[in-house]
Amino acid sequence: MLLRQSPLLFAALTLSPTVHAETLQLAPVEVTSAPASAGEIAQAQLKSVPGATHYIDLDSVLQGRVSTNEDVFKYQAGVYAKAANNEGVKLSIRGSGLNRSPGSHASGLFEMLDGLPLTGPGGTPYELKDPLWHSRVEVLRGANGFDRGALALGGAVNYVTRTGYDAPILKLRYEVGSRGYAQREISSGQVLGDADYYISLTDAASDGYQQQSAGSGKGIAANFGYRFNPDLETRFYFRYRETANDTPGKLTRYQISHDPRAANSLNAARDSKRLQTGSTWIANKTTLQLDDRSKVEVGLAYHDYPMDLREGTNRLKVAYTDISGTLNYIRQDSLFGHDSKTTLGLRTTQAMPNNGASEYVRIPAGNTAIYAPGTKTRDYSYLGSDTVLHIGNDLELLPDLWLTTGLAAIYTRRETQVTYPQGQAPLSQHDWDYAPRIGLRYDFNPQLQVYGNLSRSVEPPHAWSMIWGSNKYFTSGPANGLAREGVSLKNQTATTLEIGGRGEAWLGAWDLALYRSEVRHELLAVETQAQTATSNAVIAEANASPTVHQGVELGLLSPLWDGGRAGRLDLRQAYTFSDFHYRDDDRFGSNTLPGIPRHYYQAQVRYSHPSGFYTSLNTEHSSRVAVDYANSYYAAAYTLLGATFGYDAPKQDWQAWVDLRNLTNRRYANTVTPGYDDKGLDVARSTPADGRGIYTGVSWRWR
Repeated sequence: MLLRQSPLLFAALTLSPTVHAETLQLAPVEVTSAPASAGEIAQAQLKSVPGATHYIDLDSVLQGRVSTNEDVFKYQAGVYAKAANNEGVKLSIRGSGLNRSPGSHASGLFEMLDGLPLTGPGGTPYELKDPLWHSRVEVLRGANGFDRGALALGGAVNYVTRTGYDAPILKLRYEVGSRGYAQREISSGQVLGDADYYISLTDAASDGYQQQSAGSGKGIAANFGYRFNPDLETRFYFRYRETANDTPGKLTRYQISHDPRAANSLNAARDSKRLQTGSTWIANKTTLQLDDRSKVEVGLAYHDYPMDLREGTNRLKVAYTDISGTLNYIRQDSLFGHDSKTTLGLRTTQAMPNNGASEYVRIPAGNTAIYAPGTKTRDYSYLGSDTVLHIGNDLELLPDLWLTTGLAAIYTRRETQVTYPQGQAPLSQHDWDYAPRIGLRYDFNPQLQVYGNLSRSVEPPHAWSMIWGSNKYFTSGPANGLAREGVSLKNQTATTLEIGGRGEAWLGAWDLALYRSEVRHELLAVETQAQTATSNAVIAEANASPTVHQGVELGLLSPLWDGGRAGRLDLRQAYTFSDFHYRDDDRFGSNTLPGIPRHYYQAQVRYSHPSGFYTSLNTEHSSRVAVDYANSYYAAAYTLLGATFGYDAPKQDWQAWVDLRNLTNRRYANTVTPGYDDKGLDVARSTPADGRGIYTGVSWRWR
């Protein structure tokens, strides 16, 4: 070390024969390690949770096609992610939102952008979650997102944007493929003294697999950070994105088997579209290190996400605006002589007064046949707020044995009213609830950890579902047949027991979780009346009788062969067993809850060469899926094959790949939106998956 630090001494040693080594007095060598990166810190935090978590590195995901978040969540046990004809993904963890249609506002999950709320009283829109903007995704399944203020059944998902610290100065990426698919990105990021920035512009377009399923999107993400001193730093975030998607509608099992590229005849006749006319998310997060043991994190986010829905005989223009705030105090201390970490947090999201919708006649038919297009049928408001005050503690009872405890108080408010036609009664409900948590984690050694936890979750309904689930209708005028008053819904609650572990052994790196949730007042949405040529579909949301969600989640990454300079072969597997059913329901007994397969398996065999070449063969298997609550009909089981070939330059300055999807051209339902009781008939409730496709891409980066 001394030789490198003193060029004069080095010259004397090499040029002067009179200098003798025995006369030199070398300074002690001090070896220091580089500071941990943000990703390494995040991984360590996830491993300290006494429950199931995922760390998804987007650099590995980007070694193939990444068009939606279905690609991001591949090979993640316990996570079910399926796209359908647009960017909307049916994302379900442990049965959360299992009956939702893809593209609708997600239920059962608390989703964040950079640790700040994206989910609000209106749910979680999808258009701002462009995968190309993210450096990593953190998933805390079930009640394990407690310290993030997440109390939903499925847990928490945090999408983390790149910054100047992990982005190249310039990056270009271009993807193209079957059926007119194309996606482009240009981004830049760097550190400039105490400041750093990141900015990315993306656009995408596709003709779609089905008829009338074309879609496009374009947007920008940026952030700017500044470190005032080692104890104080702040970061500003900005996202804006627009999407436009045609909606081909759902098909029957017979149609998917014989003509999967057809559009639903009613959707085709109506030229149905779903437009996200421009969503904006602006936020700031500031961190202040108070002393060596404690810090404060303060966050504020503004979220505006309007929609223009032209999917039926009526046109629905929806406005959503939320403001969220977070405050976290984190302290590491000693309690009774034992290491302790305490997190005290407050999270609140408030819907703004403009939240609501206006509905107009688009295609005169049925009850609106005598009214001209553009005639207003209804105005209604969606208001609400979610506030969570939580305190949690991790205490090391014995060496490597940690006790986790926590308690959250939750206040939820939901208000809705049809304001046109006037004279309709408002609906308002305010609820207090609580969520305790206790868990144990024991680290036998760095290669073996086991855990268990018992927790409670609380999930309020969406304000809009209280209108759409109503059974109180107008009986005259242009709003005839539409809901006139909201219906009260209870908060969904669940008590969950989870046990599992993670580690490394002769078979590779593994993680295993077993859980059982006793759910009360589960919020289930169901299509009770199909759309017809003269009326829109009727979808009602209601509280179910007691249900059970239980399952097994197993992930495994196994080294099959390590040939050194000849390369290596690895096998990655993810298996999810899901048993979601009623518990002695008066109508459905112990029927399976529809919409999610009981068995879901994904695997990938990958060969990697030190030169940068890689190739993989992958498969996916899903068991059959019930399409109605009566379990009278099922979508078929399927098995898929795919392959990827690519090259990642050793200097990591460029990358190219070819991604082959659905090599056997299997025809199957990618998502199911359940009905109530189809009486054994083959009803149009499924969206077909894409057929065989080939995609290729290239990226270049300069640092």
